[in-house]
Amino acid sequence: MRKSYKLHRYIGLAVGLIAIAIGLTGSLLVFHDEISDFLLHRQIGAITHSGERLPVEVILNQVKTAYANQLGVTIDRIYMSAKPNAPAIVVPRKQESDLAELYVNPYTGVVLGNSQEIFSERFFNVVYELHYSLLAGKTGYAIAGIAALLMCILSITGILLWPGWRKLLNGFKIKLNAHPKRINFDIHKVAGIVTAIFIALTGFTGFCWNFSDFTNPIIYAVTFTNKSASEPVSKLIPGKTPLELTDQLKTARATFPNAMLGTIYFPRKPEDALSIRFKLPQDDDENGLSYVYLDQYSGQVLRVDNILEIPLGDRVLNFFEPLHYGTFGRLPTRILYVFVGLAPLILFITGFVMWRYRYQENLVHIGVNKATITK
Repeated sequence: MRKSYKLHRYIGLAVGLIAIAIGLTGSLLVFHDEISDFLLHRQIGAITHSGERLPVEVILNQVKTAYANQLGVTIDRIYMSAKPNAPAIVVPRKQESDLAELYVNPYTGVVLGNSQEIFSERFFNVVYELHYSLLAGKTGYAIAGIAALLMCILSITGILLWPGWRKLLNGFKIKLNAHPKRINFDIHKVAGIVTAIFIALTGFTGFCWNFSDFTNPIIYAVTFTNKSASEPVSKLIPGKTPLELTDQLKTARATFPNAMLGTIYFPRKPEDALSIRFKLPQDDDENGLSYVYLDQYSGQVLRVDNILEIPLGDRVLNFFEPLHYGTFGRLPTRILYVFVGLAPLILFITGFVMWRYRYQENLVHIGVNKATITK
């Protein structure tokens, strides 16, 4: 048991500051969509839900007109939100880099602004980078992933060490009239046990995402999921140009007739497939998780990924997102996850105070022993 205490203490002290940064930014990201939408509409104005949306091709033509004088600019993707008052988001691309996202009124085709002008977008981009990579690129991405795994281990050791296993009721008590040392300990044990499972889930899923090249094959192997299928590619036809988007969308929509169009990912290379994302009525994900891959020259359907029919391994990976963001229980669990994000700060402070108390007691004990030996 003493070794478990030491392991718990040293991991907590080592990963504490990183866990605080990840936790606080995670609390902000729980309601990212709502905060971002509110601030976005205050800056670009409200979008009135009037009639039918314009065809995607019309919206794209509006954007292409805005970039007509710039060579090498192509449209990389377009997001069509399921929310009727949300803008369409078009992402232009030049060479190997995305340009600023454009917000377009889906009913009029008017370009309302771009992501460089929107404070909330710039702010949350920084928050995301801090949360996933500590603003340190690939190195930070790896450090954050390791820290997430250590947070998971820390939660497990904390559950094992929780004093409430001996007497359940006392494990949830905070004696506010006790000595500050006891109050600090009680806050640590209660905050820890209430949030431990959720910190373990967010830590584990965060680690798996940051080290997906390592963890995904393990998940597929454990779930007996075969992922040997190669990415769909278009067959180049000499002298043949890509089909019009209108024709491609007809084919894709016939595959999912009752689904909402979510995102169109345009081919970046001549051999790439056209990828179209749909949201089925049974799909809880806001943007949908079903895809149709089309040959950009012949219009042939190359692959269909139906969220209702995907293999077990993919279903496990898809469930990581609601586990990580707390959306699996809708609003109540999302509110809970805001406090889960604050927990590393509370646990680090109370844990550090516990360590200081113990350190000072050891110094006193050493001093007493020295005095005894001297006598």
